Order: sequence, then structure tokens, then C-alpha cells
Amino acid sequence: MQDLVNIFVKSIFVDNMVFAYFLGMCSFLAVSKTVKTSVGLGAAVIFVLVITVPVDYLMNKYILEPGALVWLGKEYASIDLSFLSFIMFIAIIASMVQLVEMVVEKFSPSLYASLGIFLPLIAVNCAILGGSLFMQQRNYANVAEATVFGLGSGVGWFMAIVAIAAIREKIRYSNVPAPLRGLGITFIITGIMAIAFMTFMGIKL
Repeated sequence: MQDLVNIFVKSIFVDNMVFAYFLGMCSFLAVSKTVKTSVGLGAAVIFVLVITVPVDYLMNKYILEPGALVWLGKEYASIDLSFLSFIMFIAIIASMVQLVEMVVEKFSPSLYASLGIFLPLIAVNCAILGGSLFMQQRNYANVAEATVFGLGSGVGWFMAIVAIAAIREKIRYSNVPAPLRGLGITFIITGIMAIAFMTFMGIKL
């Protein structure tokens, strides 16, 4: 249980997808103009990560990694399908994103319209693929650890985009120099927030 808590906390604060690795920056910058759309996209990212990371873990464990096919028979033990990792992970991600898109369109048409093109673009959001690749690289012991990592990564991305959206809503009323308005001041704030998140690296987990 302690290991799961450590993975969860670390994936949110220490290994934050946005502030530690700067993954998913395209949608992070484009959709974070309002808190409402940021919450919707952040929730969608959490859902996709929670589903895709454990599914990708199982696929990697029992199909892709060297010797994974031994459960089919000893003659398959030498087969290595790890070169298919990228394309298989992306296929699973694209399927889950399509599911999310259909659910959001059915139950919240206004949010679907607000997110626009950035909802289907979750399929190519490098934070989503990064979650699966980090899971593969870190070689988690079981599917529970992979699921907790996916949840923590999603929550970290959610917190980041909602925080920057709240700040961007507030600075509309601030006296920002004209050359820095828009993306300029957003980049500066993102950098400052990333520096602030570096303090979490001192947490001993």
C-alpha cells in the first residue's frame, strides 16, 4: 500500500508531466484560457490515462516484451515484439480517446464545443503516450502500480492546467505589458510554476 501511495504522490508532484517533463504543452497552452474548459480536458486526460496505462501494461507484459509470449508455449519464448510498442500504445490511446469523445459529445455538448479540436488531439497528446512509455521504462511490478501511476499522472496534468487557467483568468485584469500578453506571459508563469514544482524533488519517497 505504501508503494502505491509513493507512486501516486511522486507522479503528481515530483514527476509532473507538465512541470517536470513539459509533456502535453500544446493542449496545456491552448485550452487553458478558461477554468471550465481546462477542467473538462483535464478530466478527459485523467480518464484516458487511467484506462490506457494499465491496458498498455498488460499488453507489454503478456505480448510485447521479450519472452512475453511464453504463455502460448515454450517455442514462443524467444519472440520479441517490443518494436511494436509505439504503434500498439498509440492504437490503444486512439481507441480510448474516441470513446471519451463520444461520451463528452453525448452528455455535455457545450463542453464538447468548447474543447473543439483539442479533444480528439488527446490521441496525439505526448503526455498520454509519455505515461505509457514511462510505465514501460520503470517496469512496474503489477497492474495496480501501473494504474496508480496513470491516475497520478492524470491528476498532476489536471492540476497543472486548472492552475494555469485560473491564473490566466486573473491576469486579464492585470497590467501586463503589451508584448507579453497572451502566450508570452503564459510561458513565463509556466516556467515559474515549474521552478516551484522542483521543490517537491526534496520529498523522500
